[in-house]
Amino acid sequence: MRLKDQSAIVTGAASGFGAAIAERFAAEGARVVVADLNEAQGQAVAQRIGGVFARCDVSRAEDVQALVQTAVQAHGRLDIVVNNAGVTHVNKPHLDVTEDEFDRLYRINVKSLFHMNRAAVPAMRANPGGSSGVFINVASTTGVRPGPGLCWYSGSKGAVITTSKGLALELARENIRVCVVNPMIGETAMLEQFMGMPDTPENRQRFLARIPLGRFTRPADVAGAAVYLASDEAGFLTGVCLDVDGGRNI
Repeated sequence: MRLKDQSAIVTGAASGFGAAIAERFAAEGARVVVADLNEAQGQAVAQRIGGVFARCDVSRAEDVQALVQTAVQAHGRLDIVVNNAGVTHVNKPHLDVTEDEFDRLYRINVKSLFHMNRAAVPAMRANPGGSSGVFINVASTTGVRPGPGLCWYSGSKGAVITTSKGLALELARENIRVCVVNPMIGETAMLEQFMGMPDTPENRQRFLARIPLGRFTRPADVAGAAVYLASDEAGFLTGVCLDVDGGRNI
């Protein structure tokens, strides 16, 4: 087991990539706090993996502080944080995105990292045995190579990537690593929002044509990458952005 007895938080873990990450972490021996706004689905995931559920709005500092406290109280330490919770605007021209949609993107996709950093770093510094920990931030291939119709979403994910690299530099001397996973468009509940059109075989093919390996990112793909980055096998990696994209960013 690559994450045996590690204390982990996974945000946005009630479904999609987050649920798959929480499940794989638990299978690898981690003790997982499943964080989400969706209480019914989040509790179901936590029960299924033997974890703890915490309701959390990642855009609210007090919720994130309480989430970190839940992990420390339940497991005695905090080793891994996966900042997976995120939103998008529907794929559409940049001038059609409203200010409310823009603000929501940056509150959830970017400011959440600010809140988590302020809450989790002190907990990692206080770990028994000395400062240590890993942050894994889920960004997007569009944060590296923007696609049409997702301008402001791409900007938010570019901010996640740049912020993660800056934090990696500042935290390295404390044995706290920060890495990024960049999925391509995935087979999740957000698929139609990313496409900006109905989920039909014909419309899927328009997007699949951009991916050399010929399929969308699956939750299991992201979960596998997150397990690797959180494990000792990646112990000398920080500031790394791992594209889980079937070759789209080549």
